[in-house]
Amino acid sequence: MSEDKKQVTSRAGEESNQQLREASRTDRKKREIKLPHAGIVVLVGPSNSGKTTLLDRLASEGVIRRTETVSSDQFRMLVGDEEYMEWKNRPRSEADVLYAEYQQVSAKAFEAMEAIVSTRCRLNKLTWIDATHLYPEDRERLVHLARKAHVPVIAIVLDIPEKELLERDSQREYPRGRQRVKQQVQQFKRSLRSIREEGFDANYILKQPDEITFVRATNPLLLDMGSGVDIIGDIHGCYEEMMELIIKLGYVKGETGLYQHPDGRKLVSVGDVSSRGPESLKCLLFWQQHCAAGLAYMIDSNHGWKIARYLDGRDVTLSHGDELVEAELIQLEQAQGTDLAQRVRAELRDFLLEAPSHLVFTQNGVRQVVVAHAGIRDHFIGKQSKRIQDYCRYGDVEGTDVEGRPIRKDWYVDHTSGECIVWGHDPRPYPTIVNDTVNIDQGVVFGGMLTAWRMPEREAVSVFARKDYAEDRNSPLVRWERKRLSPPNLRKFKEGFTVQTNSRMDVTIHGEVAQTAIDTFSHFTVPLEELVYIPPTMSPPPVASSVEGYLEHPQDAFQYYRSQGVTRMVAEKKHMGSRAILLIFRDEQVARQRVGRPMLGNIVTRTGRSFFDPATEQLVLSRLHADLSADGYFERHQTEFVLLDAEIVPWNLKARELIASQYAHVSESSLMDRNILLDKLREAEQAGRDVTEWLQETELKLANAQTFRDVFQYYCWDVNDIGDIRIAPFHTLAHSTGTFWEQTHEWHMEQNREFARISPLMMETEYRIIADETDEADIIRWWDEMTAEGHEGIVIKPETFRTWNGNKMIQPAIKVRGRAYLHIIYGMDYLAPENLSRLRKRKTSKKERHALMESALGMEGVERFVRGESVERIHECVLATLSLESDRIDPRL
Repeated sequence: MSEDKKQVTSRAGEESNQQLREASRTDRKKREIKLPHAGIVVLVGPSNSGKTTLLDRLASEGVIRRTETVSSDQFRMLVGDEEYMEWKNRPRSEADVLYAEYQQVSAKAFEAMEAIVSTRCRLNKLTWIDATHLYPEDRERLVHLARKAHVPVIAIVLDIPEKELLERDSQREYPRGRQRVKQQVQQFKRSLRSIREEGFDANYILKQPDEITFVRATNPLLLDMGSGVDIIGDIHGCYEEMMELIIKLGYVKGETGLYQHPDGRKLVSVGDVSSRGPESLKCLLFWQQHCAAGLAYMIDSNHGWKIARYLDGRDVTLSHGDELVEAELIQLEQAQGTDLAQRVRAELRDFLLEAPSHLVFTQNGVRQVVVAHAGIRDHFIGKQSKRIQDYCRYGDVEGTDVEGRPIRKDWYVDHTSGECIVWGHDPRPYPTIVNDTVNIDQGVVFGGMLTAWRMPEREAVSVFARKDYAEDRNSPLVRWERKRLSPPNLRKFKEGFTVQTNSRMDVTIHGEVAQTAIDTFSHFTVPLEELVYIPPTMSPPPVASSVEGYLEHPQDAFQYYRSQGVTRMVAEKKHMGSRAILLIFRDEQVARQRVGRPMLGNIVTRTGRSFFDPATEQLVLSRLHADLSADGYFERHQTEFVLLDAEIVPWNLKARELIASQYAHVSESSLMDRNILLDKLREAEQAGRDVTEWLQETELKLANAQTFRDVFQYYCWDVNDIGDIRIAPFHTLAHSTGTFWEQTHEWHMEQNREFARISPLMMETEYRIIADETDEADIIRWWDEMTAEGHEGIVIKPETFRTWNGNKMIQPAIKVRGRAYLHIIYGMDYLAPENLSRLRKRKTSKKERHALMESALGMEGVERFVRGESVERIHECVLATLSLESDRIDPRL
């Protein structure tokens, strides 16, 4: 054979082999069935068609789990104890009864089986159903069940020749009988003509099931979070703000022109990247290109869906800024030609039409965050259907208002499944966290902000809009501001509620304490809009004193903080006064904007009541405001207000009734009784009676009563005018520019010193820094000397206002009261050995939990006030704190 012929033959052989390989691949592809990740697989076929055999094979191959299969025979056994009832070859009287019983058992078996299937569908599980399913009504029920649960349903039909079915039946332990099999075959053939029209998502008719390969699909909505995701809110064509935010998040432009994060993080869009703003087309192309490259994800949205249908040639009316996208596309065609414009249109059409309703990001296989444009119900998560797609696009809407705007329901109040749900669609002036859902549409196109929510860090990053592009005088942000001071709906709180805080702590308030607090709130506190902060309670050291003869000692506070990893602390002298919160505005116009009425500010107690009578409060505020203004405080700090946590002395300013009715009365009675007893005992001693031990005990008790009297009197003096009042601010909580949780307590003490310099009404608080054991010894000596003179004691705090041990916040402060002062708390004879031994067993854990929760609530409420959030949002933090204060805890702690 010539060389040329050999080459031709060789090429022909290679082509033939290639054709065979392609045919083989095509054949294998034809014989492969892709199973859904969840839903229902309905097996259809007469008895003996191999349904159970197929399931056994798939389970042994690891394609499905045994728990993913249910069968009619299995449920007949469960409800009726018998897999099969034989009524043939019986007398007519017996056969009729057995057949009726079999029908009843079968009906109940299918009822129970479908209940299990329904439950599994709701949990987004895959279930194979092993039954004949020969009748359309049986299959219709399962299709309806799947549709109701928003899961796919497919049919796998086993078409086996009648002759083979009969042979298999003859070999069964309980044969169905020749006549019954033939009847089933006839019904099966009728089913073959209709099954394709019955609403299954897919159906497969198999003549040789052994030759079919089944492949399990994964849920396309579930994605691994990897190094983290940055979820960006509604962009609406604000391209410059979008790029500013992406760069702020740490993304860098690569050689291909696409942006990547050095740590491998991915961008995620909640949708509505176009419309209303100036550069919708650039935004759409950015996300289309980055999603195609696997660097980003984008979900479906209402504006995206309308643009998709427009690009698909459907009859839609472009409005609410969507018409601007059409104008940009027309401009593109005019500038760069029809071919490019058509290609861009086709790519964007496919991109928008294929956008998922929502995405679920997992970490270590556990769902962590759900991204949905307008919200999602818990039982929709991880599922796909037209109903879910619509819900995620538009949210939970109940009609429209008089101006034609949708009335949105608060879907997020029912969220309980644990994942963080991040959504947009409903513009709000700040990221809003409610019930582990986060709204990140801050209305950038209306002049607000563009926000990203970082996971797993759970933190917001925002940039401000360059302008109000929409120029809508009735924009959502404008409407939100109008409603900001509206009274809260107290019914939302009566049955209990949960407040999520930025201190990584969710605080749940139960209905019974909430109702008590609501009653207090409604009748006794200052107006809701003026009540910003309730200071937290404070716990004593969490363990019994390690020093003999003491109930509380600084050493125990040091030990607690050292165990929490704190290396630097602050000790502050504790004033024996009354806690007060001072809110002082720069001017009355600022107050009108912040709280709805012109005022200089207010001074409230830790129960939300006015600290002074109206006239005295006005005098104190006027003096403070004048002093701060004269010093240029507001201008120097560029703030509209200052919020202070303070003690106001003397104690009798607020505790006059308590002192008169309890302390003074008890002191006077005890001194009189014990002096009389002591006189009588001395007379008895002079008369020769042996009362030495009794006399010593009474002398000690008299000294205790004198200490009791001296301690409370030490903190009381006459107040003739406001010049006799002193205010000791120990926390500068906030300015209008932000809060000061991350500042050190030394910084707060320096602010305190500045206030004392500015106003004669203010006083400094003595403090010490604790860095090592030498400092601890000095603090203990200082505390001993101070409390021996009758002072209450000190407060030990970690270096910064808010301190963490890992991801848990630790006690923000621990009070250590002196031995003398504790006489007025635990009784004048509390140091008696038997009493002290009992008191050292006191439990402080509940007080500690409340201190942490109230601290988190207080900080959250102030942050919301600084951001200008609604009264209702601030109110829930204050109400929650008051509710915790209504809970029963030993008031002496």
